[in-house]
Amino acid sequence: MRRLLRWIAGALAVLVAIPLILTPVYILVDPVSVPMLVRYLTGQRVEREWRDIADISDRLKASVVMSEDGQFCRHWGIDLGALRTEVEDLFAGRPTRGASTITMQVARNLFLWNDRSFIRKGLEIPLAVYIDLILSKERIMEIYLNIAEWGPDGEFGAAAGAQAAFGIAPQNLPWDRAALLVTALPNPHVRLPGNPGPNQRRIAGIVEERAREYGQRAACVSPSGTLAL
Repeated sequence: MRRLLRWIAGALAVLVAIPLILTPVYILVDPVSVPMLVRYLTGQRVEREWRDIADISDRLKASVVMSEDGQFCRHWGIDLGALRTEVEDLFAGRPTRGASTITMQVARNLFLWNDRSFIRKGLEIPLAVYIDLILSKERIMEIYLNIAEWGPDGEFGAAAGAQAAFGIAPQNLPWDRAALLVTALPNPHVRLPGNPGPNQRRIAGIVEERAREYGQRAACVSPSGTLAL
């Protein structure tokens, strides 16, 4: 029994040490996500071309923030207001939405798994706070834009997503295509920006409208402190 407990404790220590060690490394090293690793190990296609954040459209950055995490530039990795609402909805029996910030999504993609569970959510929260402490907002967004799954056949990152959907580079996205690309993020295997249905176009229209009006709320991801919208 003692040997088993030591083995479990050792395994937990390794699991804790991995993000603690790798997160500072990712200040300079461009990471690979867990979903990408799984596809590599199972022989599936992976298409990812890393792009510096300066080489990705500011319209896409604004659209991502306004769609995924409107408080990204203001919180410390987690949105306490959204989490509070999530807990209240859970105990009231109302549908929950996840309350995942962009930083929490980065934590999940780099270190955890995708199946929804309270255990995973509980791990995401301290990881997101740690990531926000170690990495700049600009770097967190750069990583997010390069590891998010953006297509149905192993396309990861904005460059592969924009190329697969529209045949263009991610720095050349006009407003309508930037917004359409963002609509794929919840489920890139079903929502295809290059061939959107009416509901997807409707959602993209809402994203575009919000990003045009409030896009400068994402200015923390720009070295200049402002976005060229």
